[in-house]
Amino acid sequence: MYTVEEFDNKKTKVLRYILYKKRTEQEIRTKFQKEIEENMLEDIIEYLKEAGYIDDKEYIRKTVNNYMILKNLSLKEMKYKLLAKGLNKNDVEDYIYENREELEEYEIKSARNLIYKKANTMEDEEIKQFLLKKGYKIENINNAMEE
Repeated sequence: MYTVEEFDNKKTKVLRYILYKKRTEQEIRTKFQKEIEENMLEDIIEYLKEAGYIDDKEYIRKTVNNYMILKNLSLKEMKYKLLAKGLNKNDVEDYIYENREELEEYEIKSARNLIYKKANTMEDEEIKQFLLKKGYKIENINNAMEE
């Protein structure tokens, strides 16, 4: 077991890590697994979840919104980036499914941006292959190219 003091001490450390930059539960586990005894880490994570500091579903929502504002990604790339952060696959897929219309529009817009960028240096067919390799859906590429 551990003392309340030890718990508060380590909790503060984990909290600082989260407040510096939002993190997934998996990122927190990975960062502190060697440093904090397992039972205590579980208790800290539970405590921070209940307090709303760790919320993977909210993390997915915010991260996807940031991607949509800042990056040109295919839905497949977006999904891989989220899964690489240790997020639950079902949570990621549920989010994508629940927001599919908005995300499909984003993928088309994203493809359009890349087509525009590459138009001077590549042929249409090369651009199409490039986008397919990045995981864009063929129908979204075609939609983007028609405009």
